[in-house]
Amino acid sequence: MRVSFVCLGNICRSPMAAAVMAHRAAEAGVPVQVDSAGTAGWHIGEPADPRTAAELRRRGVALTHAARQFAAADFARFDLVLAMDADNARNLRRLAPSAHDAAKVRLLREFDAASHDGDRDVPDPYYGGDDGFRRVFEMVDAACLGLLETLRTR
Repeated sequence: MRVSFVCLGNICRSPMAAAVMAHRAAEAGVPVQVDSAGTAGWHIGEPADPRTAAELRRRGVALTHAARQFAAADFARFDLVLAMDADNARNLRRLAPSAHDAAKVRLLREFDAASHDGDRDVPDPYYGGDDGFRRVFEMVDAACLGLLETLRTR
């Protein structure tokens, strides 16, 4: 399974989700290739936000990251494209070269059994403090565990 996690700038939520998924998949022995990207190109080549890196370190999750922008050609590389929120999902579906590719786009929190249909966005913690990054980690971790369970049952 090849999964890309996508947020807006690719420095906060999506690199965190990719790192968490890689960590959890390795722990579980589930073969998953992960990637992350942004729908916007503002931070191309930059490392993850220092608060993302700090939260992952605090949780014992390794991170290697350089921001990139998701491109239409990326749809051919991934089985699943997981958006962090509805706005990014909409932008990804518009970018998709085909209906088949658009169907690969899902919200990450669809895999979190505790999330509700009206509350599936992972909020962008960029303009807040450390608490926002802790909260995002918890959301991402729960969804990644749910995704792993889904992959195990396939």
